[in-house]
Amino acid sequence: MMSINLIAVGKLKEDYLRAASAEYAKRLQAFCTLKITEIDECRLSDRPSEAEIKNALETEAKSIMKHAKGFVIPMCIEGKQMKSEALSEKIEETALSGCSEISFVIGSSYGLADSVKNSGGFRLSMSEMTFPHQLARIMLLEQIYRAFMISAGKSYHK
Repeated sequence: MMSINLIAVGKLKEDYLRAASAEYAKRLQAFCTLKITEIDECRLSDRPSEAEIKNALETEAKSIMKHAKGFVIPMCIEGKQMKSEALSEKIEETALSGCSEISFVIGSSYGLADSVKNSGGFRLSMSEMTFPHQLARIMLLEQIYRAFMISAGKSYHK
């Protein structure tokens, strides 16, 4: 069975987001083993310098990379946007290549360190629009679930 790791900087703070995450985790049990890892976000000053941001991202990167296994997919604005069907194909293609574990990585509001982006086999972007990172996690979980439903030939994705 495929293993999906979702590594996210920060915690889900709202009850409704935690409930949505739990619902998708429950749905995904039929298709994969899901592990969600929350990495502590570095605290920054109100107006952080570029150097402070870079140092924070590198500190977060060390924690992220301790958990990133298999085929790593960093979520970043400069990543590739794709339709749900294409994501489904990417997950299938990864499994067929002999890799049974995928790690999706969502950074903080400042993004991800270049070291994390460069560790990935593929960079993915949800949209050119900006979303709150907590909502992005739910959107990603939904898309992973949709991808498995597409692969299984189920009608959910229509």
